[in-house]
Amino acid sequence: MPIDFSNIGVVILAAGQGKRMKSHKLKVMHELHGRPLIDYVVSAVEKSGLAVKPVVVVNERDDSVQQYLGERAIYVTQTEQLGTGHALAQAQSLLKGKVKQVVVLYGDMPFVESESISKIAKNNIDNKSKITLMTVAVDEFSGWKGVFADYGRIIRSDVDNHIVGIVEKKDANTQQLEIKEINTGFFCFDEFWLWPHLQALQNNNNQAEYYLTDLVAMAMNEGVPVSSIAIDPREAVGVNSVEQLEKAEKLIS
Repeated sequence: MPIDFSNIGVVILAAGQGKRMKSHKLKVMHELHGRPLIDYVVSAVEKSGLAVKPVVVVNERDDSVQQYLGERAIYVTQTEQLGTGHALAQAQSLLKGKVKQVVVLYGDMPFVESESISKIAKNNIDNKSKITLMTVAVDEFSGWKGVFADYGRIIRSDVDNHIVGIVEKKDANTQQLEIKEINTGFFCFDEFWLWPHLQALQNNNNQAEYYLTDLVAMAMNEGVPVSSIAIDPREAVGVNSVEQLEKAEKLIS
């Protein structure tokens, strides 16, 4: 049965200030080979077959994203930087009850492919999952893949290989740090499941922020299976600093 892509919403988180970029520009407006980072992500959505315009969560103090993208997207502002969970919650008024799936992407991760965007949505629908996430398996944390050493590790069951958790680097023990499958941060959620769980997120962490990854723990606690698809490691490369932008330039050339 063909997938109805008109029932799938896409949210691109793009409100980050990007202080490590050492610039007054928004992080997603820094250029990679002459194009803003977010342009790559929106282009991938446009090529994915999903029929809707993406909802882009933007910074209320800077309209450069809106000026650049124009009518290619729908916009909602994040007034405070309170984490990825808080950012996604800003899109609820635009999407609740209007779509059946919500795909979450990031404006500073320019290498995500259109095929992966449609694939994660299809996987969530086909498996009747509440959450599907994109993961990456690497052979080593060196070279350009060294950045993945800072990503959360995927914990799987020894019995059936199902995902049973995500452990962030700062919380991982020595054995877990050796795990070479990492969480990219890209998600697809069942819309009906998403919003009440998003509202239930807590910010009792060192940064006092609301994290999307905590939704995985919520699902686990409820006995809700979490699905995943594997993507090419390059797709998970993000740009959070001048140094990472320089590495991205080498990857794209």
